[in-house]
Amino acid sequence: MPKKKSSSPDLFDAQLKADLKRNAPLADRMRPVSLDDFVGQEEIIGQGKPLRMQILNDNLSSLIFWGPPGTGKTTLAKIIAETTKSVFLPLSAIGWTAETFREQAAKILERRKLNGQRTILFVDEIHRLNKAQQDQLLPYLEKGIITMIGATTENPSFELNSALLSRSQVYVLKSLDHDDLCKLAKRALLDTDHGLGSLDVKIDESALNKLCELANGDARILYNLLERAVFVASESKKITAKIISELTSGVALIYDRAGEEHYNLISALHKCMRDGDADAALYWLGRMISGGEDPLYIARRVVRFASEDVGLADTQALSIAIAAKEAVHFIGLPECDVALAQAVAYCANAKKSNALYQAMIDIKKDIKLHGNLPVPENLRNATTKLAKDLGYGRDYKYWHKDPAGAEKQEHLPVKLKGKKYLKEIK
Repeated sequence: MPKKKSSSPDLFDAQLKADLKRNAPLADRMRPVSLDDFVGQEEIIGQGKPLRMQILNDNLSSLIFWGPPGTGKTTLAKIIAETTKSVFLPLSAIGWTAETFREQAAKILERRKLNGQRTILFVDEIHRLNKAQQDQLLPYLEKGIITMIGATTENPSFELNSALLSRSQVYVLKSLDHDDLCKLAKRALLDTDHGLGSLDVKIDESALNKLCELANGDARILYNLLERAVFVASESKKITAKIISELTSGVALIYDRAGEEHYNLISALHKCMRDGDADAALYWLGRMISGGEDPLYIARRVVRFASEDVGLADTQALSIAIAAKEAVHFIGLPECDVALAQAVAYCANAKKSNALYQAMIDIKKDIKLHGNLPVPENLRNATTKLAKDLGYGRDYKYWHKDPAGAEKQEHLPVKLKGKKYLKEIK
């Protein structure tokens, strides 16, 4: 007679899972498991919103969640899988291989055949998939074998091919606002099952505001700071603004020099200089420097601005921008920040003209339209007898002898005769 299988391994597994759950980071323990518990993103999953209705009616297409870290992309994907009773299969784009995907796809298809169970494939950092990997996904999405939810911090229209985008709905998740973060912090401090409630630590209003401000819209940062603060305040049982300040002293700003925020910040700097708001321009400059941006990159953009948006309205702007670039080379960070600030402030306060920029746009259009139009004969270089016999240089008016004649002679190709590219500088 076969021996009865021992239940000990199951008991130990359960104990291990419980222990891991107890000692998991606060952000994991407090992860919501339903739409009603989810905080933030009311614009897309609030009551009556289309995505919420799709989830509740189990009528989903493939989705792409685009937003900064800590906004709930992974959590929302798990809630969707749970709500629609689908298998949740996470697969990071970083470790993606064709073989791994084929193996997983076969298992997904088998589950679908045997019991009709749907799988939600969660692709984290989907922007890291190359074209071949994206193409590998398409047949499974087209046939409805896989429902995919991709998560990305990068603009998907830049990173994903059109075929994949056309088969997915893109939703933008925004950074959590102050009220959302306060709600999460209070919930964690009161929750005795998953949060910090059993420690009976309070937080004063100024500390809560500072905590939420420093979290910068990221729930993970909020939970990490809160957990550390509770540990520090374990004896006094009260989290103060001083404790929060001490925990975050010397913490650098999170800044992705190759990501979306990089382009957003340089765009803000450029537009504030163009609009003449020196204070705002200096703020965005400070944000970029504090975040670790390459000061030479900033200098190059300021040099470009000095020609593109100031131009001939104030020719000194380009000289100052070039000097700032040289200062960056010469003294480097941190001392070169003031030189960059000088150039940014000067350009912001300078008179503006985009006449040169517009002239170059118009010139490029004519070159594309007309191709290589011939140089007028009077402007050609007659270096040989043959060239002279062909009329090169004929009737050319030498300005130093005949200024009036030189100014009146034709300088453009015949097809562009009389064309004016440089508009009046106001």
